[in-house]
Amino acid sequence: MTERIRGRRGDYGRFVRLTTRWADNDAYGHVNNVAYYAFIDTAVNQMLIEAGLLDVTGSEVIGVAAESGCRFHASAAYPDVIHAGVRVGRLGSSSIRYEIGLFRNDEDEATAEGFFVHVMVRRATMRPAAIPEALRAFLEGQA
Repeated sequence: MTERIRGRRGDYGRFVRLTTRWADNDAYGHVNNVAYYAFIDTAVNQMLIEAGLLDVTGSEVIGVAAESGCRFHASAAYPDVIHAGVRVGRLGSSSIRYEIGLFRNDEDEATAEGFFVHVMVRRATMRPAAIPEALRAFLEGQA
């Protein structure tokens, strides 16, 4: 069996700070796997909100989840702080693949690494739409 290579903080250019919650721990005393997916989703959307590129109630074009995945390397537990590194793995005409590294506290190696694919749609019709130019320009700097 080959050893999995863990990503490092230097592999990611932008970070979002997240905190674990008491409710994230499971019966085994560590953060449950479903919470990692919430961290991934929150990191991407928080980055877009902070950049002024997503208004969760008013943006005409929004991203909907088309695919996601996560590889777990080590455990986190409450009250750890998660630093989510975000980069763009692929930028299409109407879809974006975000790649996220989750780092526990001050650790340099990822606790988990995942991806999240957004397909852009018009909110009113839920039909595919091109990535808005301001969003595209921002994301081109995140690759």
